[in-house]
Amino acid sequence: MRILQSTALAAILAAASLAAQAKTITVTLVNGHPPVFRWVKHLQQSFVPAVDKALEGSGITVEWKQQYGGSLAKVGEELEAAQEGVADVALVPTIFELSKMPLQNITYYTPFVSSDPGIVTKAVEDVQSKTPAMMQAWEDNDVVYIGGGFALDDYLLFTKFPVKSLDDLKGRKIGTPGPSINWVKGTGAVGVAGNLTEYYNALQTGLYDGVVTFATAALPAKIQEVAPYITRIGYGAQYAGGIAVNKDWYEAQPKALQQALAAGARQFGTAYLDDLRQATKAALETLVKNGGVLNADSEALGKAYAKVMENPARLWVTELERQKLPARQVLGSYMQEVKAAGAHPIRDWASE
Repeated sequence: MRILQSTALAAILAAASLAAQAKTITVTLVNGHPPVFRWVKHLQQSFVPAVDKALEGSGITVEWKQQYGGSLAKVGEELEAAQEGVADVALVPTIFELSKMPLQNITYYTPFVSSDPGIVTKAVEDVQSKTPAMMQAWEDNDVVYIGGGFALDDYLLFTKFPVKSLDDLKGRKIGTPGPSINWVKGTGAVGVAGNLTEYYNALQTGLYDGVVTFATAALPAKIQEVAPYITRIGYGAQYAGGIAVNKDWYEAQPKALQQALAAGARQFGTAYLDDLRQATKAALETLVKNGGVLNADSEALGKAYAKVMENPARLWVTELERQKLPARQVLGSYMQEVKAAGAHPIRDWASE
């Protein structure tokens, strides 16, 4: 009887202790793009549920405040939102953080490497984990990187005019995201910095004659309606960023929540990549079905394009080494990683 009473008492005390520890923590999660884009969709459908599941039995409940589409931070403002504590957690697109996260942008200075987003993501994440300067970039912005690295599928060239040769690009204004403006140099076209949220209107009004983007983003953005000609240049898949947390907020949280956030980031990365691989081919097919015209000369044009394009990695290395950043080391490590994973770069940027 005493054993039963002791067991019951222990259960009551444990329940009381758990109840005493139970708490609801508000977490503000941001990204500047709207939910129509895959990375935001998986914040909603993969990251958040995975964090909640990991917290089961911990006594901690998260009250999520999900802010997307510029409601709290515009595209390119996510890092600052997390740094300043406006957001607790942010999916940070490093592509828009050239000055603050320069080494993370390695893939945008090494096009024509691989169209496989899995190879590209793993290579960058592996190099980042082994390079103190890359991890320090997150810390210098008062955030903690928790994972969830993601890449974008093979970038394509969408134009309002047919491209039969490189001569057709001369003088044309091509909208590009972040550092990919360097991909236009040497081709005769004029690169104009922009992002997905601007492309449709800019093409419609004549600000751009074409844009560089990827199939799974072009489809929801309906780019083929205003730039129907699609050329598979072979720019390749590109690393886009990952999930970061405000440092002060993170360090004040229970260990259970910290671990749950990391688990959520892992699930986000896995689910996003699986979804992306399945969606890329279907997106291109749907773009064509809905008015897009796929360029039959894409392969030949891509090779010619790669040959005349200025080497973007050379200047990138020179500029970052002036800042005492190990760009040459990162470049060499990245190229080694992708080749080891089975990639066959058209140009070996580390040896040029």
